[in-house]
Amino acid sequence: MYATPQFEAALTILKTLRNSGYEAFFAGGCVRDLLLGREPQDYDVATSATPDVVLNMFPRTFAVGAHFGVVLVATADSGNSSVVARAASALPQVVTEVATFRSDGLYSDGRHPDEVRYTKTAEEDVQRRDFTINGLLLDPLRSGDVLDQRVFDPEGLRPAAVDYVGGLADLDARVIRAIGRPDRRFEEDHLRLLRGVRFAARFGFEIEPATFAAMRKLAPRIQAVSRERVRDELTKMLTEGDARRAFELLDETGLLQQVLPEVARMKGVAQPPQFHPEGDVWTHTLMLLEQLESACPLTLAWGALLHDVGKPPTFRVAPERIRFDHHVDIGVAIGGEICRRLRFSNDDTGQILSLIENHMRFADAPRMKTSTLKRFFRLENFPEHLKLHRMDCLAAHGNLDVWEFVRERYNSLPEEAVRPRPLITGSELIAAGYVPGPEFKQMLQAAEDAQLESAITTREEALALVKERFPLE
Repeated sequence: MYATPQFEAALTILKTLRNSGYEAFFAGGCVRDLLLGREPQDYDVATSATPDVVLNMFPRTFAVGAHFGVVLVATADSGNSSVVARAASALPQVVTEVATFRSDGLYSDGRHPDEVRYTKTAEEDVQRRDFTINGLLLDPLRSGDVLDQRVFDPEGLRPAAVDYVGGLADLDARVIRAIGRPDRRFEEDHLRLLRGVRFAARFGFEIEPATFAAMRKLAPRIQAVSRERVRDELTKMLTEGDARRAFELLDETGLLQQVLPEVARMKGVAQPPQFHPEGDVWTHTLMLLEQLESACPLTLAWGALLHDVGKPPTFRVAPERIRFDHHVDIGVAIGGEICRRLRFSNDDTGQILSLIENHMRFADAPRMKTSTLKRFFRLENFPEHLKLHRMDCLAAHGNLDVWEFVRERYNSLPEEAVRPRPLITGSELIAAGYVPGPEFKQMLQAAEDAQLESAITTREEALALVKERFPLE
């Protein structure tokens, strides 16, 4: 299960360091995941070798974090166990982070240590890490035997983990606990406030009381973290499969108000019970987040989170029921501001806002003209719109009739029926005697509408229709 190219690359690096007389361990998240029976996405190596030694030991290295004791080592994805042979090949590269044992000084900027002091002991190194479950080390060379996919021995015992921080006990207790003093860990790197929430949600763990109290106390410090780092951490929460729990924890720790106050305002905003028996806008949104699958597209995840972000500012109680007039338009404006603030790419922003803008159009789909419905299907990545509508229904009244109708029509129509080749163009209108101007768009759309409705099928019919509706003077 674990004999991946990433594992093999890290193992080869570790063996090379050991053979040169240095201590080396797998460290951090990969150890945690192995102990939880999960397949790590990547492997980090911690070693007593200093960055200059690591840089000179391997043929292809990158000193991107050497000031903080971190070197990236690239090895080719190959069955050859020689690092030199791998790096010399033209095969795809696997990059492994190799970090020197160190003890950090103060963190004036809430992200990077002002001073790094290298240490020879792994025990001192792990004290600077964030949470106990991430402070574990692993020796993959047990008595000369290489740790491979048989991470657990036949008796089901754990591999040879090295634990200086109580991480094994916290894994068993399913607890997120900061190493040492929680306030100091969060002062060092404010992003750890969000990471603690994400780990608790991802693994279904509880946050230990002292750690939780420090998170609530220091929640405003998240404002000092770059918007890009906040965006990436929130996106991971939304797409790792436990989004509802993550956002409940964000709310409980006070972090939600700090990073997404527009979403925090959803709490307590009532909805008409005939359409939303589940409760307020916040409850409805949490029920959508609960449906997000692991590794879902980030645009779908953010669309689900923000689709009703325009409801709080448009709430009013009319004589007949609660209303949210123009909440879609307001929601697009608010969503646009959030995307700009969090530095989303133009493409991601466009899709997120499109999901907000069009999520209410499904209600009209059964009554749409064929041409209108086909144009609806032309929305970029329409399957995401369809998925969002299904989640929206399941988080409210539960009626999927409209979703079934739209899905059936969408799947039954071939691409050429939704985006047929135009029967006429502007050049043909000019050839027919029309002078270019604002009416050209109307003429071409009238012809396309008739084509989409299957009322016309030829160029001649299209020109005749235009001449009938837009007579030449």
